[in-house]
Amino acid sequence: MKYVAMIQARCGSSRLPNKVMMPLCGKTVLERVIERVQKSTLVDEIVVITSIDKKNLPILGLCTQLGICVGVGSEQDVLDRYYQTAKLLQPEYVIRITADCPCFDSGLLDMAIRQMDSNVDYCGMLSETFADGLDLEIIKFSALQKAWREARHSFEREHVTQYIVRHPELFSLQDFKSPIGDFGEYRWTVDEYEDYELVKSIYEHFLQDCKQPDFDYKDILGFLEQNKQLMTLNCKYSRNEGLEKSIREDAIVQHIE
Repeated sequence: MKYVAMIQARCGSSRLPNKVMMPLCGKTVLERVIERVQKSTLVDEIVVITSIDKKNLPILGLCTQLGICVGVGSEQDVLDRYYQTAKLLQPEYVIRITADCPCFDSGLLDMAIRQMDSNVDYCGMLSETFADGLDLEIIKFSALQKAWREARHSFEREHVTQYIVRHPELFSLQDFKSPIGDFGEYRWTVDEYEDYELVKSIYEHFLQDCKQPDFDYKDILGFLEQNKQLMTLNCKYSRNEGLEKSIREDAIVQHIE
């Protein structure tokens, strides 16, 4: 097995609790993410990665209904959660996707996979030229394993790839840049209620008004350019707020193999 997409999901978000189970045109946010990842022509397996917290039981129930495999592990040590699941499947590459990104674009994922050099450990949107919410990271399993063994800071354990991207002397990194120019100021993730309102407007436009379920990131850009008022809904929020909070609260953790 070469490529396994692992969708990180939980119900206990502090900023917008239960966000992955919120409705989005008749299905949950998580289900919409799964659907969009399934459109990839290069991914071999899709796994939802959640924690042992009982709050996440609705995620397990939904995945059972959809026939999607689930990996369950530590609530805080998300790196361990990823590694332990990947170790069972033994892929060559792990693709990290978060369940709060219902605008995820499988076409971009396939493009990144094709552009990734064979000697690279990590390929991701390092320069952040894509909208927040289109995020994807492709990690060689050997690099994930090395990070799992060596990462000691709590934010590195919570944010799966931070040890890798912060150590370019240890890992070979490749930046996946937008082919149409920088639109990194856009925010299409679902971390706050205003984010949800924006994404709901996008889905209602394409699914209900246009009957266009296969809309991509260029379609979204075109829609928002014609409806600029929608972008004011969540413009007060900055990118990577969760990571910045984790770094402020950082601690050294003991990791036992």
